[in-house]
Amino acid sequence: MAMLTLSLAEIRNRAQKFANEWQGETREHAEAKSFWDGFFQVFGRTRREVASFEDPVKKLEGQGKHFIDLLWKGVLMAEHKSAGKDLGKAESQAMGYIQELINSGRRVEVPRYLILSDFARIALHDLDEGKQWEIKLEDLPKNVEAFGFLAGMRQVEIKPQDPVNIEAAEKMAELHDALLEGGYPSEQLDQFLTRILFCLFAEDTQIFEANQFASFLLNETRDDGSDLGAQLAQLFSVLNTHEDKRQKTLGEHFHAFPYVNGRLFADHLPFAGTDSKMRETLLATTDLNWSRISPAIFGSMFQGVMEPKERRQVGAHYTGEPDILKVINPLFMDNLRAELAVILPLKDKKERLRRVRAFHDKIATLNFLDPACGCGNFLIIAYRELRALETEVIKHELQLTGQANQTITDIELLTRVRVSQFHGIEIGHFPAEIARVAMWLMDHQANMHLSKELGRYFLRLPLTDAANIVAGNALQIPWESVVAKDKCSFILGNPPFVGKHLMTPEQGQDVERAWGGLKGSGVLDFVTAWYRLAAQYIQGTKISVAFVSTNSITQGEQPGIYWSELFNRFKIKIHFGYRTFKWLSEARGRANVHVVIIGFGAYDRPDKKIFDAGGAVTVQNASNISPYLIEGADLAVRSRNKPLQDVPRCVYGNKPTDGGGLIIEEEDRGDFLNQNPGADKYIRPLLCAEEYLYNKARWCLWLLNATPADLRTIGGIKDRLQRVKEFRLSSPKLPTQRMANQPSLFAEIRQPTTEFMVVPQHTSENRHYVPFGYFGPENVIHNSCSAIPGATPYHFGILASGLHMAWMKQICGRLESRYRYSTQLVYNNFPWPTPTAPQKSAVERAGQAVLEARAQFPDSNLADLYDPVSMPPLLAKAHETLDRAVDKCYRATGFQSDRERVEYLFKLYEGLIANEDELLAASKTKRPKKAQKESPN
Repeated sequence: MAMLTLSLAEIRNRAQKFANEWQGETREHAEAKSFWDGFFQVFGRTRREVASFEDPVKKLEGQGKHFIDLLWKGVLMAEHKSAGKDLGKAESQAMGYIQELINSGRRVEVPRYLILSDFARIALHDLDEGKQWEIKLEDLPKNVEAFGFLAGMRQVEIKPQDPVNIEAAEKMAELHDALLEGGYPSEQLDQFLTRILFCLFAEDTQIFEANQFASFLLNETRDDGSDLGAQLAQLFSVLNTHEDKRQKTLGEHFHAFPYVNGRLFADHLPFAGTDSKMRETLLATTDLNWSRISPAIFGSMFQGVMEPKERRQVGAHYTGEPDILKVINPLFMDNLRAELAVILPLKDKKERLRRVRAFHDKIATLNFLDPACGCGNFLIIAYRELRALETEVIKHELQLTGQANQTITDIELLTRVRVSQFHGIEIGHFPAEIARVAMWLMDHQANMHLSKELGRYFLRLPLTDAANIVAGNALQIPWESVVAKDKCSFILGNPPFVGKHLMTPEQGQDVERAWGGLKGSGVLDFVTAWYRLAAQYIQGTKISVAFVSTNSITQGEQPGIYWSELFNRFKIKIHFGYRTFKWLSEARGRANVHVVIIGFGAYDRPDKKIFDAGGAVTVQNASNISPYLIEGADLAVRSRNKPLQDVPRCVYGNKPTDGGGLIIEEEDRGDFLNQNPGADKYIRPLLCAEEYLYNKARWCLWLLNATPADLRTIGGIKDRLQRVKEFRLSSPKLPTQRMANQPSLFAEIRQPTTEFMVVPQHTSENRHYVPFGYFGPENVIHNSCSAIPGATPYHFGILASGLHMAWMKQICGRLESRYRYSTQLVYNNFPWPTPTAPQKSAVERAGQAVLEARAQFPDSNLADLYDPVSMPPLLAKAHETLDRAVDKCYRATGFQSDRERVEYLFKLYEGLIANEDELLAASKTKRPKKAQKESPN
């Protein structure tokens, strides 16, 4: 199947239009061809490209022929019914057709997918996987991932995490609170609970005997809980003592516990003063099946229960397992699995054994670093996946050496992947300790899996190897002191999500120190410091890096600052990227954060990939990946003060900085004029973004040419100017204080003197287009908008198009989730086309048609007109016509998706920048040198 380039966002937009067209009407089966035409176009296909109607099969009774509604041979079959008909009967009919295909001997034509519809519903059956979906037509945009195969997208299945992790963390939270309320020292409480965690896990995973810890609590402690603390302290001491060195007078219930060591039980802790409530709470935790707990996810949740209650939303700040897999699979696991898959089919048995052993040697020497590891969830999942791969290797080694059916006496000699290959840096001592313990728990789970595969129990006790987790500030300690870079293989993790405005002074200093005074680094988010230190650490190596980061680092002004440094100074190449997706947390109240994943190294590689994760994960190959996670050059857009090409300047609006003194609200205007005769000549419409979009009136005092007499004698004006003066004098900013001497003027004035086009600086992320518009100079433009004086109908048409919107969405910053239209980033860097006269005229006509379509709805504001749900078909059609006209100004074939548009624009941008650099270099070489003065003799 051909790989297409439609993004999920573009497919959803198309699906919305398709659903709007067909929704809510009674349709006859005869219109099925038109329905399927539109359906396939959603995914960038044409119905006739992929399938034929009326493909004949014999009737099931063996007499005559019946006709399949639609058959894409080997891929899908569709059966359509009239509105309201039973889809179950349609399924039975289609399955009969498939059976007839099988009976006819044309097995190669049997489809994998079955699609059924009655215009109101669409059902999809995956016959290979035995899965099925049924959705309402109106919900198609939310479920397009299920049909991703139509757009040539490969699907990656990532299973959600078992919710028992949440329940376990909440049980531990109850125990934590009970001990804390009982007065147990908070500085030792975390270590105490870590030991409890190990015991709970141990009795359900064969480290202890089944229910051994629960039985100890139930039978060896009093019902009132008074001796629980003392008994636990004794147990912890026993677990830290070798069996041969234990006191003989200990009861049998103590001797039955194994020697654990690993420093876990080494430190002496205070006795816990306990009662019946604490005992009951602890017993309740033993009711869970702790073998189902994921050490990776639970560790993070466990840390969450230690935080103060007002900050504690269990697990709200930690990455879920599906997102961890999005990092480690493309970073290293996919390549390792592919490498093994090449080895296993080799026919030469000796060569296959040699290659399998060499592969085992390789994975046993890999080293991993998470420089912001928290409770170790990334390291733990990485270890689990690597051990699972090693288990497969061991099985093949045993098979090739003839030992597959023999009893293995010492499994530990077979497994060579160790927790000591995993390194982390964590600023907090407690999460660092959790990470070490959780790695042991994961090691034991991996050993249990290996034991099951080989048929012999393997318990790694006492604990000896440990993950190398260093407690410290990763932005201050040298990473090579944790693991030498010539031994490190991969760096991974999710450094803290702290925006530039939320950093503490200490964090700001860390960022500044990491970037070494790079110009503009003051606007960078906290996470970028990890990119900078990683780029320096991996120089001269083949280490690959992948971080989860908030998507703010791929938007706005940040990429132009830090990626330019990474590209130019450190020669970094992006290897793979996950475009923006909603971050998963294992908490009940999930954090509403949007993130990206960026994989990179200080070397190039050919197998670059771009992932979309709006639902099911899809992947597309790329020859090169830009900082915006699209196909493109190693180039980031930087702010510039004037347009890159010869087009009208876009200027910011007028900034009042007045404390409200110069602004007059609509409800106050009448009273103000009644009380201040003569003030009307100074009141002008104020064009603010919200008022523009929602068609609301707002006014201002525009006193640029006001006479001193009016300013002094019109009482209402005089009072307002006094308010402005006081407001400006109270400002901590010196420029604002100086403007107190001119209270009648806006603090910043950039008012156009001719007709201008208004650009709202913020617009909803739900809109398909930015609603630009025209105004005369009598309207004072507020600094919540920008203005383009002298913008022609041609300029309006280009800027109002979907192509310009695609450019804006890719590089603009965000305010919350809304798009922020930046003049210096978006407008000044936009690559304008060089159209022919007919093409330019077509854009002008289409742009005028958009304005005329808006005018057909005088009672609707722009927010209503440009809401995707309420946008009138007349306006939508006018914009679609404009989009086609604008696309053709760039290339005759047009574009199939927004991603295609943006990738094409970035190629143009790259050329424009290169030309600009050449012109600059030429101007410098032609500049005459100043004549040198003669030195006196």
